[in-house]
Amino acid sequence: MEINWIVVGWIIDVVLNGIIWLIIAALLIPLIEVTDKWTRKAVSLVDRTDKWIRKVLENSFEWMEKKNLNILFAFLFVILFGILAQYEIIPKLIR
Repeated sequence: MEINWIVVGWIIDVVLNGIIWLIIAALLIPLIEVTDKWTRKAVSLVDRTDKWIRKVLENSFEWMEKKNLNILFAFLFVILFGILAQYEIIPKLIR
């Protein structure tokens, strides 16, 4: 009986690939869990920052309306819309 070396090589290849992928998974799963925690913290920080910025802008606009500062109000809008255009938020809203 002759040994089919192609099948033997294929079996060795499958076993070694399985072992390598097991090692990769064993190393990456804890890393994924750590980065998932970091992602949650980053999203939480972005949420708090977004709420703070919205509050500051709303208070600023109300203050300018009370003081009737139309020039300052228009200048602030130009800056705000410029920032939104740089991040391509305005074109996304238009589409």
